[in-house]
Amino acid sequence: MARVLVVGESWFVYSVHQKGFDAFYTSVYEEGGTVFLQALRDRGHEVTYVPSHQIHERVPATAEDFAAFDVVVISDVGANSFQLPPQTFASSVPAPDKSELVRAHVEGGAGLLMVGGYLTFSGIDAKARWGRTPLAAALPVQVLDRDDRVELPAGVPPRVVAEHDVVAGLDPTWPALLGLNELVPKPGSTVVAECGEHPLLVLGTYGSGRSAAFASDIAPHWAPPPFLEWTGYPELWDRVVSWLAGS
Repeated sequence: MARVLVVGESWFVYSVHQKGFDAFYTSVYEEGGTVFLQALRDRGHEVTYVPSHQIHERVPATAEDFAAFDVVVISDVGANSFQLPPQTFASSVPAPDKSELVRAHVEGGAGLLMVGGYLTFSGIDAKARWGRTPLAAALPVQVLDRDDRVELPAGVPPRVVAEHDVVAGLDPTWPALLGLNELVPKPGSTVVAECGEHPLLVLGTYGSGRSAAFASDIAPHWAPPPFLEWTGYPELWDRVVSWLAGS
């Protein structure tokens, strides 16, 4: 079983309640990766989860500390959280570029999975900006230098388009997704699933390691409840993580 570091899939929501002349504010903290994390743990993987706001504190800052993980999963959190720790942004104190540390970790033999969302790959208004980081070299896809969202509000069922151990025996068509990031597969990578003629699951290699890109969400909103409840969901992610770990 793999030792997996999962980063992202959390957010704070601030709401304004306007009642006539008066207004007040509320806030809530949410995490979206519960089903994904449980699926990996149920299959025996050792999972460490780091929410988005704890990246500067808990994601390793040295190559030696990254050696504790076979696979790194980055889901719906932008590159700024990896490249702008508080000491650098607020006090101009140099700090390690954690996107470069992940890239080097994959080059040395680890696995990388980047999952889509409004703040992954390029993301909404191109704010995620992963294509402008060292980590882009390790991805099996090219990240577009613009807002890369493809909204599919009516829902489009993904379909398997290539033979690969990761998808062997799974349903040829999966429950519908509601959107994804537009990605361009790099030469030598393998597109194993598509959604609406767009690459959905792309696998590749980098240095001595392996990498994967999943263009949609692993949680709402692009991944609605039928996708999370699909019997193939835990099997798919178990296989992806195991493949990335070299199993």
